[in-house]
Amino acid sequence: MARMTYTAHTARIRLADYQVDDKLGFLPGTDPLRELPKEYGEWDEIGAVMPKHLVMGRGRDLLRNVPPLDTAALRTTAELERAMLLLSYFAHGYLNDTDPPAQILPANIAVPWHTVATRLGRPPILSYASHQFHNWGRFDASRPVELGNLTRLQDFLGGMDDDWFVMVHVAIEAAAAPGLRAMVQAQDAALDGDDELLAERLRHVVTSLGTMQRTLDRMPERCDPYVYYHRVRRFLFGTRNNPAFPEGLVYEGVAAYGGEPQQFSGETGAQSAVIPFLATALGIKHQDDPLNDFMLSLRDYMPPGHRAFIEKVGPRADIRGAVLARRTPAALDAYNECVAGLRDFHQLHLRYAAAYVHKQGQQSASNSNDTGTGGTPFMKYLKLHLDNIAAHTVETG
Repeated sequence: MARMTYTAHTARIRLADYQVDDKLGFLPGTDPLRELPKEYGEWDEIGAVMPKHLVMGRGRDLLRNVPPLDTAALRTTAELERAMLLLSYFAHGYLNDTDPPAQILPANIAVPWHTVATRLGRPPILSYASHQFHNWGRFDASRPVELGNLTRLQDFLGGMDDDWFVMVHVAIEAAAAPGLRAMVQAQDAALDGDDELLAERLRHVVTSLGTMQRTLDRMPERCDPYVYYHRVRRFLFGTRNNPAFPEGLVYEGVAAYGGEPQQFSGETGAQSAVIPFLATALGIKHQDDPLNDFMLSLRDYMPPGHRAFIEKVGPRADIRGAVLARRTPAALDAYNECVAGLRDFHQLHLRYAAAYVHKQGQQSASNSNDTGTGGTPFMKYLKLHLDNIAAHTVETG
């Protein structure tokens, strides 16, 4: 079948319009900044020494002295993201320096954090976007964004397990980029009725999903479940559905909140747009349940362009409908392989959720082994979502 018109559809979808990079997907197209402009140098200096203070239980002493610098001079998105990264770490370091956590965040951190978060279109909480998307660098800039060539820019306590957890997720995002491009092209092929090209592009999505899974499968190499749960995880929680923050967190000095405590979800991989976009494009729909509702709410923590990519680009073509209507064997098989790839990725994630969290011995209300860092009752519903994905396999008989 001739391949004549799919590029016209691609022209209508410019990845850059959705904060998506052609080569790195949802990661920024240029490596994140390692330092802010010189007038913000004190923030960079505090970020560099904070892990040593947190290790010794002296983090709050340091962070009380974070200068409340005026953020108006932050001009570029990269500068705002670097500031958001540092301020998010300052806030979560301050709150979690003790157990139970502090219930009031002082104005010197809260006010600039809220201002920067508002400019970026996200809540003032440590989210996946800061923890992963803008928290990496490369040892060798000429080599790919992949494990072995990645370093972390900011951490809480430091150490191999903490860094590896972040770097695996960064590498997964990079591995997802070819699949995002291929899925948009598969949509174009479906719109054009080009089943040969549809099958080919979906097979590229399958390849990308396989690379993502192999990358996730490397998590245990340098991130031990016990160390992750007891050392790393406590800094990642938010204030929503968190018994350690029964009323929420008071952001001192933030006029928009009027002194009222706020509740926001913490950092979680569910704030990545990769899986929601691929599932939406494949026509996979989850039944209504508390986890699905919560997963939808987590889109508020994504960069605005990523949210729009799921909600506007994801459903722009009915790939599942095209496969069911025409039942071209190659396209049908490739579609089922995509569903199987998503299922396998979710299954591995469920296995790690059990090993790294659910099976660990809870010692504090601020580090629940039944609730995810984003505030989700994850074990109860992940299996249901896994089964639902598998149910979307198309019968070939």
